[in-house]
Amino acid sequence: MKLQILAAAILATVALTACDKPAVVVVPTTPVGVPGPAGPTGATGDTGATGTTGNTGNTGNTGSTGMTGSTGDTGATGKTGAGTTVIVMPPASAPAN
Repeated sequence: MKLQILAAAILATVALTACDKPAVVVVPTTPVGVPGPAGPTGATGDTGATGTTGNTGNTGNTGSTGMTGSTGDTGATGKTGAGTTVIVMPPASAPAN
């Protein structure tokens, strides 16, 4: 039995080494350009024209001031009191705790 396993291992090794191995294909790379130094700065462009100013709307006329009304009559004088003065006292505040 040991002989059969040894023969199978040798046969498998020979079978696997006999296969064609694909050749390594080298793909050529495309050269990449490296940018050079920057050129001089270009001239500044012209300034655009200023737009037109809109029209101001018409202002209406101010109306005339109205007349002042007449003053009313003076009221009659009240009666003289009887000499008693009434004093109203505010309510006492609540005691503080």
